[in-house]
Amino acid sequence: MTSTIKVNNIQNQCGANIIKESSNTITLGASGDTIALASGASQTGFGRTGTVDWQTGSIKTSTFTAANGEGYFANTAGGAFTMNLPAGSAGNIVSVVDYTNTFQTNNLTIAPNGSDKIGGTNSSTPLSVEGQSVTFVFVDATEGWKNTMDSTSNITGRTFLTATGGTITTSGDFKIHTFTGPATFNVSATSSVAPENAVSYMNIAGGGGGAKGGGGAGGGGAGGFREFRAPVSGCYAVSPLNGSTPITVTAQGYPITIGAGGSGAPGPGVNSGAAGANSVFSSITSAGGGGGRENASPNGNGGSGGGGSYQTGCGGAGNTPPVSPPQGTAGGTAALISPGNTTGAGGGGATAAGQPGPANPTKGGSGGAGATTSINASPVTRASGGNGHGQVSSSNSPNPSATPGGGGASGAAGTANTGGGGGSNGPAGGNGGSGVVIIRYKFQ
Repeated sequence: MTSTIKVNNIQNQCGANIIKESSNTITLGASGDTIALASGASQTGFGRTGTVDWQTGSIKTSTFTAANGEGYFANTAGGAFTMNLPAGSAGNIVSVVDYTNTFQTNNLTIAPNGSDKIGGTNSSTPLSVEGQSVTFVFVDATEGWKNTMDSTSNITGRTFLTATGGTITTSGDFKIHTFTGPATFNVSATSSVAPENAVSYMNIAGGGGGAKGGGGAGGGGAGGFREFRAPVSGCYAVSPLNGSTPITVTAQGYPITIGAGGSGAPGPGVNSGAAGANSVFSSITSAGGGGGRENASPNGNGGSGGGGSYQTGCGGAGNTPPVSPPQGTAGGTAALISPGNTTGAGGGGATAAGQPGPANPTKGGSGGAGATTSINASPVTRASGGNGHGQVSSSNSPNPSATPGGGGASGAAGTANTGGGGGSNGPAGGNGGSGVVIIRYKFQ
């Protein structure tokens, strides 16, 4: 005998419907209730919608076995590993996604259970595309697990290059890092738009020291000047020397070396100025400026050459070692006034050679012109040569008008962090100016 219970609604003790029938629609649970199957119970008739339950609380970092109906986030940043599929049964479903976008470097291998197949083949398969996500459904013994959804596109939020180091300023959508001493340009994150990881930079070495007058002495050469404006760095005005080697950064630290200016000749016994020191950013090295010349040694070559003297005549060579575009120019040539009497020449600048010693024995040649760039949002001229000095018989023969760009007037030091050459003088030469590195990139 079959028993039958007929009801329209079942209510809880508070009078709220927990099962309600209306027009062939059955509603389970009252508002705010959760419908759950008891542990060990199963369901039929509801079916699966083709989705999985994503296991957000358990990010996988090593080999594991998947379970039917679950999706996993696989983090292969620490190394490749394997996801073992469960024993296949028709309708089973498993999904996995590249959690750290590193499948292209460290693959996730998908391995079938026993004699089960993946796409008709009983063998493992690697997932090797950055940001890949896949969904497998077990069909039957012939084909086994079939990949029903495969995203090989890496869809992520827009990111920008992020870095620290130096003195940081902004200009519109661009950040500018200015380094006036040794430090590190630390890149903590790169842009999701690859061209934005190519940074703009200006790199200037220390200027050479000025010579001590001993019959006309040469000014120090400017530190080597190198510049590159990246395509995605704003349309600021660059120097004629723009076009050096591009630098694309990655998430790491880049040590910055700022070249010191060369010492001016103190005399007696040391009458030539010392060369400036190199400045370095990544693969870019700017050469220190050549020291102003008073005697045959040293020769005064450098980023820009030191000016010539009464003993050497010619100035030192610039763009030494050679790079393209040139990082500097030659020092000027001393002028012979009369036997044994000359006027010292100016040191070379970034864009123009040092001026030769003039016929006037009481005034040395001017330093060569520097280079002007607006990489730090306003036009600034740097890396000019130091002035030369007149003949020894005119002990008070300065050239007081320094060339714009940090080069020193006669006897004066080059300006700090411009790479300007030191000016020469009778009593002692001026020190060269220290170098500077500036880096610019898009940050928003």
